[in-house]
Amino acid sequence: MSSMDADPRGARSGDPKPAVGNGRHVSFWIRELPFSLVLILTLLGVAYTSLLKQPIMGYWELLAPVIGLVCVGSGWSSAYDNKARMQLIATQALHWAAFLLVMNMILLPSVQTILNANATGLAVLMLLALGTFTAGVHILSWQICLLGIIMAFCVPAAAWIEASALIVALISIAALGIGVVLWWHWHESHAQKT
Repeated sequence: MSSMDADPRGARSGDPKPAVGNGRHVSFWIRELPFSLVLILTLLGVAYTSLLKQPIMGYWELLAPVIGLVCVGSGWSSAYDNKARMQLIATQALHWAAFLLVMNMILLPSVQTILNANATGLAVLMLLALGTFTAGVHILSWQICLLGIIMAFCVPAAAWIEASALIVALISIAALGIGVVLWWHWHESHAQKT
């Protein structure tokens, strides 16, 4: 074997193991990226709604089709022919169109006389959680189902944050203060060592 056939790690140039190992690691993160993105967008929406105590309907209306696209992408590999793929697209489009219709029904003036802004935001988030979970069940994707469950748990968490905003603010201030004191202590001890 010549020196050109081997790389510094000891693998031969024709050996597929290093490439497959790295490809699996990278492809795992790329495959999970859409689910992580939807989760981050959901948590940002919940945080915004909880802090400002205003529903952000446009945000949820934009997030629903994004989740629909993630669902289609998740189910695409299990749809083996064009008919199955068209059925996947059609069922997800109808599913999320129904969600958007119900969400907009919550925004009707006659419904808004009963629900305040906080209740409206929580109701829309619960609908989004239910829609996400059932979409995951339909395409047999545990990642989408998990997103729906996490969204559902965000509803009582957001309600608790809204109900106990003073406690959350005090805990946040205390945590920030402790963090500053610990950082200052670490910085001083590090300066004395050098």
